[in-house]
Amino acid sequence: MAKLTVRAEDSSFYHFPHYGNHKVSIFSSSLRPQRLNLLAQKHILKLRISCSITERQKEEAAEKQRIVKGLKLNGEVGKNGGLISTSEDELGEAENEDKEVGFEWGWPPWKNLPQRYKLIGTTSLAFVVCNMDKVNLSVAIIPMSHQFGWNSSVAGLVQSSFFWGYALSQLPGGWLSKIFGGSRVLEVGVLVWSLATMLVPYLAGFMPALIFSRILVGIGEGVSPSAATDLIARTIPLEERSRAVSFVFGGLSFGSVTGLLLAPPLIQNYGWESVFYLFGFLGIAWFSGFQLVKEDRPWSFTEPMSWPPSFSRNKSLGELGTSLKDVPWKAFFRSKAVWAMIYTHFCGSWGHYTCLSWLPTYFSEELNLNLTEAAWVSVGPPLASILVTSVASQFADSLISKGVDTSLVRKICQTIAFLSPATCMILSSLDFGLPPWEVVTILTGGLALSSFALSGLYCTHQDISPEYASILLGITNTVGAVPGIVGVALTGYLLDSTHSWSISLFAPSIFFYLTGTIVWLAFASSKPQSFSEGD
Repeated sequence: MAKLTVRAEDSSFYHFPHYGNHKVSIFSSSLRPQRLNLLAQKHILKLRISCSITERQKEEAAEKQRIVKGLKLNGEVGKNGGLISTSEDELGEAENEDKEVGFEWGWPPWKNLPQRYKLIGTTSLAFVVCNMDKVNLSVAIIPMSHQFGWNSSVAGLVQSSFFWGYALSQLPGGWLSKIFGGSRVLEVGVLVWSLATMLVPYLAGFMPALIFSRILVGIGEGVSPSAATDLIARTIPLEERSRAVSFVFGGLSFGSVTGLLLAPPLIQNYGWESVFYLFGFLGIAWFSGFQLVKEDRPWSFTEPMSWPPSFSRNKSLGELGTSLKDVPWKAFFRSKAVWAMIYTHFCGSWGHYTCLSWLPTYFSEELNLNLTEAAWVSVGPPLASILVTSVASQFADSLISKGVDTSLVRKICQTIAFLSPATCMILSSLDFGLPPWEVVTILTGGLALSSFALSGLYCTHQDISPEYASILLGITNTVGAVPGIVGVALTGYLLDSTHSWSISLFAPSIFFYLTGTIVWLAFASSKPQSFSEGD
């Protein structure tokens, strides 16, 4: 049997003051360091038990292994790597305590992030998938038209059906987000549009069913902006709001880029059906992952991220109808700031939707680029928008944190968002004899700068009323969806009538950009409003 020895690690320790009559006895079957209850105050004893040089080496190796595996050791591990340090101050209640030591693996990487950052990150991913499912049909419509014998009118009908559902779901989405919470409405919206997207290959041969499926995609995506706005208003403080809005809605630009880049090779190699299957599956995967993120969410009515206090899961339909009547609709439409948001949203959407639909054709026909070149340059504006969005959000939040009036910051950002594309469209429409690639660069830069609106208009809903932010966005986005239905068709009609891109595409957009800027500067405000019916 090996001989046990007790060895002091500190050579300056020689005696046990005040405890000369006590005997020291240490027994441990596991050779784990033990606390000594006989040390005088302010004296520290560091002991290591060993049986021999070989046994000591084995003990040290075992000790390291226990630390790595995160086993429980009696006492505390010192900074110098495993010696046990105790003093009389630490004895008593701590004598029988077990403390967990070892390494904590930080997986998943976002485990320790604040909950609001997790929600904003997953919401931005939802918007990436959102625009991927929006642009997939614009690419797939070409082989689908060839397969089913659709002419341009039928193809246009199929594509515009998305905006029918998108426009119809704005106000209901805002109201539902206020009642049930933005995250609930968002996850249901993603599930609806993803399932509807996956059904397109099965329904493509039957036109009414295909149109209905695209309307469902529009409904699912239509509730998402209001849901995200409600979520941001509840969880994000004012000084972080511009970055949060830009990060979430910036996912739309990234989704457009991703969808336009992935769809052509997928269609070429696996058929047009693969785009709908894959993009729809991504939405289902997001829905499943969002359930894990929500597990950490404190659904407490006292938390800023919670459902509204008036909400009850057991509300009857009658009570929900009453809550709809409680929304101060009249007060909304008596506010000049709300009307400024409505008209500004309409103006911005006119330029956005008409350019999104017609720029590839403009690049191909007017600038004589081939289809491949036209497709690649069409990716330029949303790709550049990603960079501009991050710069704009930092710019806006920096000004607000320095004490600049919030209304002034929103006006500056929205003015940049409107005057930049208007100026670039004027330069492109005038015959300066510029080479095609210079025109492409000018338009790309102007449309990218329009992303400043994410730190302007799109933050104002939360600024003036966090409580009704989702409903306010539902109102403005309903009007903003009209250019997707009317503006795109009117551009084609004007093009057939005048054969002029300057008149059909650029002139209306320039008009709305300029008048929108005037209205915004004159009437917009980020001052919080109660919207009481008595106001």
